[in-house]
Amino acid sequence: MPASFFDSNVLLYIASGDSDKADKAEKVLAQGGSISVQVLNEIANVARRKMRLGWSETHEFLSLVRGLLIVHPVTVETHEDGLALAERYGLSTYDAMIASAAMRAECETLWSEDMQHGMLLDGRLRVVDPFRSG
Repeated sequence: MPASFFDSNVLLYIASGDSDKADKAEKVLAQGGSISVQVLNEIANVARRKMRLGWSETHEFLSLVRGLLIVHPVTVETHEDGLALAERYGLSTYDAMIASAAMRAECETLWSEDMQHGMLLDGRLRVVDPFRSG
């Protein structure tokens, strides 16, 4: 099975009140995959700021995610590759860094609600929106 990488927006639905999206996120998460430290940071920020989770709940959710997925570091090389992807494909800097980390982790699928569904980056990383119907 091709390796998968998860954007923070997909994982955050697990702790949301949207049961339909939470179920879909859990389904793709059950297949396993990878994330980067950037994803953990984004989850922590949204959990605290937007979802208003306490520190204990935030740590618990981050521990759950770290226990289910392989966590990859964000390196200078990830950063440089990400900048090139942002320039080449018109991605936001943050989305490009996620894509770069996914490519460095040798993933073939990037689960993301924010990027263009079906986009193929550098002929090897496909963006897939797990919430898209049809």
